[in-house]
Amino acid sequence: MSSGISDPRLARLAQAYEALRRDNLPALLSLYAEQALFKDPFNEVRGHAAIQRVFAHMFEQLDRPRFAVSHGAVQGDSGFLLWELGFVRSSGQPMHICGTSYLQFDGDGLVATHRDFWDPVEEIFAKVPVLGAVARALQHKLRAPQ
Repeated sequence: MSSGISDPRLARLAQAYEALRRDNLPALLSLYAEQALFKDPFNEVRGHAAIQRVFAHMFEQLDRPRFAVSHGAVQGDSGFLLWELGFVRSSGQPMHICGTSYLQFDGDGLVATHRDFWDPVEEIFAKVPVLGAVARALQHKLRAPQ
């Protein structure tokens, strides 16, 4: 839970992510600068409208997506959130993606840069039949000897 985050900018953002639903995207966007940059493993967009499309697409593709923020830290105008995104696959199987968001705040305390770091191979591709076998083989080939 995000309740232990002391920085008000980061605490508001963590709470907004934990409360995020399809119908309250504007509340999240109100915490972002008008021309904020958002980047994750699949998207790199700028501005409220584009960021809203990214999250609207998430709600279209995933069943019951929910964020849980476990930790946050800020130094100056830069911060990090450690989070888990839970959702349900079309098969009914629950899935979880663990990630970290790097955040840069502007002078008004709004998010100017949001960059998500998570591993789509480990978190998604490796769990999909056929594609998962390829992903695991590639990981095995690239892994350092034990």
